[in-house]
Amino acid sequence: MTEQDKKTNEETEPTAEEVEIIEPDTEESVSDEEVEQSEEDLLQNELNELKQKVLRQQADYDNFRKRTRMEKESDAKYRSQKLIESLLPAMDNFKRALDHAPQSEEAESIHKGMTMVYEQLQESLRSEGLTEIKTEGEPFDPNFHQAVMQVEEEGFESNQVVEELQKGYQLKDRVIRPAMVKVNA
Repeated sequence: MTEQDKKTNEETEPTAEEVEIIEPDTEESVSDEEVEQSEEDLLQNELNELKQKVLRQQADYDNFRKRTRMEKESDAKYRSQKLIESLLPAMDNFKRALDHAPQSEEAESIHKGMTMVYEQLQESLRSEGLTEIKTEGEPFDPNFHQAVMQVEEEGFESNQVVEELQKGYQLKDRVIRPAMVKVNA
């Protein structure tokens, strides 16, 4: 072979470097498809994450709305609690005054008028949802009663309320003042 033939032969036959160059081109085309697929997967994952985030935000908002609605209902239900709590000591004193028997005819008419006012006040409080807690003869319940004395009385079972010392009240389903009671030992 002459030198010219060698040059032509070298030019027509691909060298090992040229073959390697061709192979990366095919790898790049496969890689491009893989890259596109992985980008698509990444975008799909990101979309799914955003959808989940939106769903969580909607659930949080719904829970917030429910909670605020329940708080408003509770506020409306117990709106008179503070007023009633401040009136209870006056009601107790009013009842103590009425428990004393009048000494004269004039005091009798005043007593009768005060009794009517007391009953009217009680009716107004009942219309707001105030109820007295039952005590005497009932089993002691620390949710409704406050034991201030423990006595041994015949005719009562153990842990049964013997006597009420101060009335207890409940506003709708909430105890606003437990009844002070004597409990049988």
